[in-house]
Amino acid sequence: QVRLVESGGGSVQAGGSLRLSCKVFGYTRSSYCMGWFRQAPGKAREGVAAIYVPGGSSVYADSVKGRFAISHDNAKNTLYLQMNNLNPEDTAMYTCVADDTALYGLGTCRTDESDFGYWGQGTQVTVSS
Repeated sequence: QVRLVESGGGSVQAGGSLRLSCKVFGYTRSSYCMGWFRQAPGKAREGVAAIYVPGGSSVYADSVKGRFAISHDNAKNTLYLQMNNLNPEDTAMYTCVADDTALYGLGTCRTDESDFGYWGQGTQVTVSS
């Protein structure tokens, strides 16, 4: 049984940083994609970033490029999202995802939510001005 368990959310002031973690249990594919989605109240879910495991190539939403960094520790089966220079528009529930169906080409990940079949429970990030 595949489980994704997030941690690291919380409250921070604008300009601050947070690091989210997502531990993967039970996923046995040798190559796949992992990523983060977020959803703010009243807004559509947004793909934030995705990474090819174990290769490491990544993609980002324009709204977070240059501020967020996604990474994966293959030995620990853990996904990270380092979020810097946070602003109130980053306030949302952040959810970790995984699936090999999001993988295409030579290690590139799609970022549509329909490409990911495994979802965590989410962790709340709140940024105050």
